Amino acid sequence: MNLVVLVWNYLKAKPLNTLLNVLLLALGIGVIIVLLLFKNQLSEKIGGATKGIDLVVGAKGSPLQLILCNVFHIDFPTGNINLQEAERLAKHRLIKQAIPLALGDSYQNFRIVGTTQAYPDLYNIKLSQGKWWKSDLEVTVGATVAALIPLKVGDTFASAHGLSKEGHAHDENRYRVVGVLQSSGTVVDNLILTNVPSIWKVHEEDAANETDALPQVISKLLGGDVRVDSTKEITSVLIKYKNPMAAIQLPRLVNGQTNMQAASPAFETARLFTLLGVGTEVLMGFGYVLIFISALSIFIALYNSLKERKYDLAIMRSMGASRSKLVFSVLLEGIILTLIGALVGLCLGHAVLWIFTLTVEESSRTGMTALVFYTEEWMVLSGSCLLGVICALLPAWQAYRTDIHRVLAGG
Repeated sequence: MNLVVLVWNYLKAKPLNTLLNVLLLALGIGVIIVLLLFKNQLSEKIGGATKGIDLVVGAKGSPLQLILCNVFHIDFPTGNINLQEAERLAKHRLIKQAIPLALGDSYQNFRIVGTTQAYPDLYNIKLSQGKWWKSDLEVTVGATVAALIPLKVGDTFASAHGLSKEGHAHDENRYRVVGVLQSSGTVVDNLILTNVPSIWKVHEEDAANETDALPQVISKLLGGDVRVDSTKEITSVLIKYKNPMAAIQLPRLVNGQTNMQAASPAFETARLFTLLGVGTEVLMGFGYVLIFISALSIFIALYNSLKERKYDLAIMRSMGASRSKLVFSVLLEGIILTLIGALVGLCLGHAVLWIFTLTVEESSRTGMTALVFYTEEWMVLSGSCLLGVICALLPAWQAYRTDIHRVLAGG
C-alpha cells in the first residue's frame, strides 16, 4: 500500500483526534494570518499616503490629529492657518515643494479637499475620464467615490459641512463633477478634489461684505493667478524638504517662531504603530499559544498512537519494510496533520478578512482586500511542516527502535 494512503487511513481511523488537532492549529494560524494581512496592508497604505511628504504644517493642537486629518483624511482638522503666513513659510530656502490643503466639507462622508494639481501629482494619479478641475466649484472625484456613491462626469451635488451626512448643506453653491480618477490604492481614491477658492466660495456668503474692501494679492502657494486677501485661511501645508538639513531646522522654526504647528508623518505614524502594536502583540501571542497547544496535542496523539500500532509496525517490519520506512511514516503523519491545519488556518484567515470587507462599510474605503498573498504565508506553511517533523521526532525514534521479535512474541 502506498505510504501516504496508509498514513491517511491511520488519521481517518481517529477522526475526532485528527479534527481536534487540525482545528487547534488552524485557529492559531488563522489569528496570525489575519494579523499579517492587516499589518502588511496597513503598512502599505501608510507608506503610500506619506510618500513625498516630509512635514505637515497646520494649526496648533495634537500632532497626531494633524497627520491623521491632513495625510490620511480620517480625523477632524486642528483648525485653520493664515494663508499669508503659510506663503512666507513656503518661500523658505530649505523647502522644495509646498502643497496647500483646505478642508471642511464632505459629500456622503467623502471629504472634499481644496488643493492644487501638485497634490494628485504627488501620488502619480491619472485621470480615468473627464478632466482635472480648473474653475471654481469644479471637482474631480477619486475612484472609490465614483464607485460607491456613485458620481459621474456632469453630476452636481451640494456639500455638507463637516464629515457627516447630517452636516449643514451648502445648497446655494453646488459642485459639478468634471472628471474621475483612476484607482491608485492611495488615500486619494476616497477624496473629492477641487481648488482652494471653491472651499472659500462655499463658505464666503457671510463674510463677503467684510472682505470685498480688503486689498488683493496674488498667491504663489495656490499657483496661477489666484488673487486673495489677507484674511484667507487654509487648513494645512504639505511640505517636501530640499535637503536633510531641513528636517533639523524647519520643525523648530515653525513650532517656535510662528503661530503654526509642524508634525512629521514618519514620526507620528511610528508612534501610532507603537500604540497599535500592543494590541497586535497580544493577539499574536494568543495565536502562538494556540499553536503550542496544538503541537503538544499532535505530539501526544502520535506518541499514544504509536503504542497502539506497535503490532502493525512489527508486521510491516516482518514483511520487509525497513526501519527508515517506519520512521518516515511517523514523520509523514505529523507533517500531514500540521500541513492540513496550516492550510485550513490560511483559508480561515483570508475568509475572516473577506467577511470583514463585506460587512464593515468603512473597510471598502480603506482598500483592504482578502485576495492578496504575502511571502510570509509561505513561511507559515513551511514552518508548519517543520513543526510536524518536530512533533513526530520522538515517536519516530520509538518506531525505529521497534523490536519485531519481542512485539510479535507478545513481550
